[in-house]
Amino acid sequence: MHAFRLSLPTMHPLALFLIGLASPAALAAPPAAVTLIPLSAAVVHPVREAPAQAVSLNHSKLSAEIAARIDRIPVEPGQRIARHAVVAELDCGDARLAAERAEAALASAQARLKLARQQLQRNSELAAKNFISGDALDTRKTEVDVVAADVKLNQAAVNSAHREVGKCAVKTPFPAIVEMRLAQVGEWASPGTPLVQVWDTSRLQLAVQLQATDADALADARFVSQGRESAVKLLRVSPALDPSARTREARFTFVGTPPAPGSHGVLRWRDPRAWLPADYLVRRGKALGAFIAVDGVARFVALPSAQEGRPALATALPRDARLVDQGRFALQDGMKLTAR
Repeated sequence: MHAFRLSLPTMHPLALFLIGLASPAALAAPPAAVTLIPLSAAVVHPVREAPAQAVSLNHSKLSAEIAARIDRIPVEPGQRIARHAVVAELDCGDARLAAERAEAALASAQARLKLARQQLQRNSELAAKNFISGDALDTRKTEVDVVAADVKLNQAAVNSAHREVGKCAVKTPFPAIVEMRLAQVGEWASPGTPLVQVWDTSRLQLAVQLQATDADALADARFVSQGRESAVKLLRVSPALDPSARTREARFTFVGTPPAPGSHGVLRWRDPRAWLPADYLVRRGKALGAFIAVDGVARFVALPSAQEGRPALATALPRDARLVDQGRFALQDGMKLTAR
């Protein structure tokens, strides 16, 4: 029998060298050369805009409170008027006659009260001398009380009649701009008939429709309309979300002279939050984020709200972070870095 002996071929020196390079120590990559910049030099604070309108809290139709003919409407559309300015005058003849009747009835009651009190005084003196009975004195006292009640009743009637006379002149309860006349001179007005429509100029606010993500980031806002800027101050943001537009309404008050009610424009403000431009974003796995340098090592920080091609909120990045600029696309988390 022949014995077989297996012998390994002699390995080439080049193969032995390649095997040596494949060892873990040899496979350790050299530091990646990158350029670093402060995060503050890369982030931006974009200027944002949202549609806005100057609105009046009172857009009112001033109406008649009595039934009467319209004698005069002394205001015109577009006219600015002061508080308590007369916007319509109604025929007041019947109301004045009623007031005169009430005043006459009051005067009669007051005269009867004066007489009743004089009689009570005389009867009190007679009762003290026992010339009249106690019952007779009580009767006089009752007469005084009854007539005094009549005086109060007639005084209330006079006040009511004067109030009706006051309603003959329809006045605006606030400084206003007349929008339109709703009735004509000579027409008959009933209680509730609209006469004039006005804008309240003393209580103007700015109504703004904001995206939900912008509602908490308003700073240094200004209303821009037809080339004019007006400073505004935030009052409140509604917690309710418009289901169709997915917006929330914010209300602002004007600082200084407000624009005309009904003015359309935009609210413009500088976003106080730091945003990282889309150029600095890289994708690693399923996450979008940015690389920063920490102790000479690349660290990938995912930005949860980031979207491809759009700036991302940089709130997840430390404010004093050093951001990897050039060389970021070839990096992996944990790689050593060297500055170019």
